[in-house]
Amino acid sequence: TLASSLGLKGRVILSRHGINGTLGGDLLDLKKYVKGLRLYAPFRGTDIKWSMGEALPDGTSALFPRLSVKVRDEIVTFGAPDELEVDDDGVVGGAPRLTPEELHALVEREDVVLLDGRNAVEAEIGRFKDAVVPGVEATHEFIDVLESGALDHLKDKTVVTYCTGGIRCEVLTPLMRSRGFTDLYQLDGGIARYGETFGDDGLWEGSMYVFDARDTVEFSDHTAVVGRCDHCGTPTKDVVDCADGGCVRQMVRCAACAALEHRCDRPR
Repeated sequence: TLASSLGLKGRVILSRHGINGTLGGDLLDLKKYVKGLRLYAPFRGTDIKWSMGEALPDGTSALFPRLSVKVRDEIVTFGAPDELEVDDDGVVGGAPRLTPEELHALVEREDVVLLDGRNAVEAEIGRFKDAVVPGVEATHEFIDVLESGALDHLKDKTVVTYCTGGIRCEVLTPLMRSRGFTDLYQLDGGIARYGETFGDDGLWEGSMYVFDARDTVEFSDHTAVVGRCDHCGTPTKDVVDCADGGCVRQMVRCAACAALEHRCDRPR
């Protein structure tokens, strides 16, 4: 493949609904990949987000161990593959997209609720000011939360959903529409694009969690630390894996507590 021939590493998910992926490598090689990708007509308008990472001595990405391409039933695992419809214009029923500037304009003139479309641990270390955080541990729990009535008080409000890069909200908003949420928007490009635009001088507070070896991304040299170690309460942005080999849960832990054997409180 083009990606492997250029020595790129990363993760790519393919589904009947679309493609989502993150690739890392030398900047020149990544530019060659994007140029090659856009030679193929269906990918000509692909939304590409750029972010700095770390390199190994041979110039390949240190963020991923290998190039992984997987086929899944869903592009995002909400647990509702048959609910999502996609046509030539994109996701059917998805909410209108707002640029970062349009989000600010909307917030200034209306009573708007920002809804975090990510997992709880991601929101613990960074989130939009006064955002509603559903507190799910995994994406597939969102539908249960929506159908439980826990967010019904938002159905008569203007709601803007956001996530890391925007892909989860592309799927979440039509799922919300079908469950009675009508005045919906989504942040175009997610937190990543917002951070590129306003850094830490807008509505965003804290670090952005990312699914690679960096763990977090900061948008300035004055990023606030909003996370708290769930063991001792010390301010931190660090996230660690549970030490129990059979558990996939992550926790917010400061460096001192992370140096100890750390296990979550989930029953075993």
